[in-house]
Amino acid sequence: MPSENPLLEDPDALAARLAESEDFVRNNRNILLGILAVVVLAVVGGFGFYTWRNQQDQKAQASMFRAVNNWEADSLNKAVKGDGKAPGLTTVANEYGNTKAGNLANFYAGVASLKQGKYQAALDYLEEFSSDDYLVQSRAYSLMGDAQMELNKPKEAADLYAKAADHNANEYFSPGYLLKEAVAREAAKDNEGALKAYDRIINEYPTAQEVSEARQYKAKLEK
Repeated sequence: MPSENPLLEDPDALAARLAESEDFVRNNRNILLGILAVVVLAVVGGFGFYTWRNQQDQKAQASMFRAVNNWEADSLNKAVKGDGKAPGLTTVANEYGNTKAGNLANFYAGVASLKQGKYQAALDYLEEFSSDDYLVQSRAYSLMGDAQMELNKPKEAADLYAKAADHNANEYFSPGYLLKEAVAREAAKDNEGALKAYDRIINEYPTAQEVSEARQYKAKLEK
């Protein structure tokens, strides 16, 4: 019966295969060394980038600490622009935008700008923010919708509210976002879209506290 792997039982075949391998390595030595060098550089470069990014994130967190304290104390101007002792959220977002702390600085700066009535700035900051946390990301979409409403762009606002409602839809926050969407659709003269949003609240989230408002607004719209 033939062996499943003849090399294990045929020393001559094994020796010939080893000789072929040695010839291949000898004839392609420069190519193989080049490939090895690329692999080593990729591994070293990846490790170096990871280390550098962590260092940058630590610097960003340290820089942002005082700005966040100002933000929480409602000293919004100092939070965004800095207080002379530490940089503001704008600086952190611009200089460390590729870090987690820099990304979060965009969120804080967006909220602060929205409170200050700087709606386009708020929109710009929040557009640069992204989060793996579904609830936080939904909140960011909703805040962007608020900024668009203040900029008198109700259709764009409604689309963002809808995005917030559908981003990991849940019974706790989605009804509120849908209610905002419906109001924005009405402002945009999209009554059909508004009715659909009201119906979603009533049918998909029947126990939500927004249902009562949705029924009232829907009844008024249908008159």
